[in-house]
Amino acid sequence: MPPAKKEVRPTARRARARTPAFVKNTRGVRNWKEASEWLEWRGIEDIECITPDQAGVARGKMMPSSKFTSNTSLALPSAVFMMTISGGYPEDGNGFEYPEDDGDLKLVPDLSTLSVVPWEDDPTAQVICDLVHQDGRHVEFTPRNVLKRVLAAYEKRGLKPVVAPEIEFYLVRKNPDPDYPLTPPVGRSGRPIGGGAGYSIAGVNEFDELIDDIYHFSEAQGLEIDTLIHEEGAGQLEINLRHGDPIELADQVFLFKRTIREAALKHDTYATFMAKPIQGQPGSAMHIHQSIIDKKTGKNIFSAEDGSETEDFFHFIGGMQKHVPNALVMFAPYVNSYRRLTQAASAPVNNKWGYDNRTTAFRVPRSDPGGRRVENRIPSSDANPYLALAASLACGLIGLTNKLPSEAPVLTTANEDEIDLPRGLLEAVDLFEADEELTSLLGRSFATTYAAIKRAEFETFMEVISPWEREYLLLNV
Repeated sequence: MPPAKKEVRPTARRARARTPAFVKNTRGVRNWKEASEWLEWRGIEDIECITPDQAGVARGKMMPSSKFTSNTSLALPSAVFMMTISGGYPEDGNGFEYPEDDGDLKLVPDLSTLSVVPWEDDPTAQVICDLVHQDGRHVEFTPRNVLKRVLAAYEKRGLKPVVAPEIEFYLVRKNPDPDYPLTPPVGRSGRPIGGGAGYSIAGVNEFDELIDDIYHFSEAQGLEIDTLIHEEGAGQLEINLRHGDPIELADQVFLFKRTIREAALKHDTYATFMAKPIQGQPGSAMHIHQSIIDKKTGKNIFSAEDGSETEDFFHFIGGMQKHVPNALVMFAPYVNSYRRLTQAASAPVNNKWGYDNRTTAFRVPRSDPGGRRVENRIPSSDANPYLALAASLACGLIGLTNKLPSEAPVLTTANEDEIDLPRGLLEAVDLFEADEELTSLLGRSFATTYAAIKRAEFETFMEVISPWEREYLLLNV
């Protein structure tokens, strides 16, 4: 006889029927009441309240979920957002002054970002937070607020940017001693990964189990990967994200970096977003595709009714050409970033544009008129996604506002000409500070803070003696 069906009690049926749909969302709730139910339904024990610092590193606090939903006040010292990547602090000067009281800034959870932390053993959730002063004013110099400031400027013009980032990164063998160079990992074949595997499916398959974990971790957090490919470098991969709202996409890149690192560590490997981690291998970029929508019509302002390019399209590019070199410190934020920006390499070192021309800084991919967009190919993967998006969109907005003309598109190879960009970090900082229109749009207190941090990081770098110096100077000078 067939087994008897298990009886479902009416109370159980009613309980399931009463379960609201939002608690099953992998990402985000609308209010604190929904947050409480969402956490309870999953049995969440701990909450990570995180926010990106100037480097894009997750800073914040962890607490029991019961504390999180009981209107507990959260705060971080303002110094967290004035810290260098090595943990130091800049000197006062050039408009920057370290706050004497090092007062607290309030963390305000953005509940639309609530999601689980899938790699933790105990049931854990995370939420991205904004920063406000004690009186409720937004903090001008924190990265998420910098991007919101630029988006507000678009909003005033009735415009809405749409972006799609592409993030490259390397998988490398664990390297506990930083004095030794990084080396490619060993894949499932048992052999070290070689270069020249661009778009190779076999190259991706070398890391099948690790990539499966990236997908699983991403799905659990409500993060959507569009495509994943193997890039040219040895163990270099690229993840493309679907286009959307800049804040949401910056949040996704912020969380993706964390996710990819955790998945790699699970497989005894490092994932690195350094711009140039391995000598002789290509650098890693964070390309940004950008289009602008008219909020009233819902149409792409880069395309006219007949499908041709508009004046706004050329003005946006004109703004990029004029101001991106001055914003380079936000796209290439470290000394290592400039090792990627070398002549005749895969990364552009110019401020030119072209149709489907990957040797130009600003590429216009082939598309239908509704999908017309400008790809900024300059940012490296070590850039803070909030700041890179803010800077790129700010440069385009200045072009739209001032109706800046663009140069003619380049039809040939553009990466073998003279370098149009700053060659090092300090030069980039100087150009950034001198561009008053750009720094005003981004926020003066952010600009002075960020420039001070970059100068301090350069001075820390200058304290380190490199292998090149020992090889060529030790016995020869």
